[in-house]
Amino acid sequence: MTQDAGPLTVPQAIRTRRSIRHYLPDPVPERQLAELIDLALEAPSSWNVQARFVVAVSDDEGRAALTRATGGQPHPREAPVTLVFVASGQAWREDLSDIYDRARRNGAWSEAFVSGFSRATLDFQRDLERRGLLREYAVKDAVIAATYAMLAATSMGLATSPMNGWDEREVKRAIGVEDREDLHIAMLLPVGRPAETRAHPGRRPRSRQAFTGRFGHAGGGPR
Repeated sequence: MTQDAGPLTVPQAIRTRRSIRHYLPDPVPERQLAELIDLALEAPSSWNVQARFVVAVSDDEGRAALTRATGGQPHPREAPVTLVFVASGQAWREDLSDIYDRARRNGAWSEAFVSGFSRATLDFQRDLERRGLLREYAVKDAVIAATYAMLAATSMGLATSPMNGWDEREVKRAIGVEDREDLHIAMLLPVGRPAETRAHPGRRPRSRQAFTGRFGHAGGGPR
């Protein structure tokens, strides 16, 4: 299905998405890019702290820097924009009152819920800190947001390729956060019009990859 036929459904986007390495130089329209980022930020996050951020890199200098950071791979060089998903392991220490205020206004959380939830959030994060898991949890949230972006882009007729092969120090330098030890790079996501067509390489059968009750339990998961 093409973009002219309208946005794809979620199942269609999941089944038709491919990882694209080569892109046309056509820019992504500003309004479309804004919508894509908005949809990525709709992704859930642990305790709704929203400790993930998106940096859209489209200028020549930034794209060249990301190309170097990825060892010269073609994706960030050819794609008109690359979304860099950044995770913060310390966002929970900041003022979260705007998050709670928004939830109150939307009728999602009561005052009593906010009071208990805010205390529980701090307790949970302090426990993660004791166990050395702050970075891991923040990166998980950022990767969920990147997944939302991939599917949203596919539904719009855009191509993407999740990139995990890069030098974090170089990526941080490219986006101007080389001095921020509290920030971590979770994913690079080139976005643009595809300059190639890729066939589905296939997936192993559900009976091999999904189980019921316990890992390895015969039955292949739900039928």
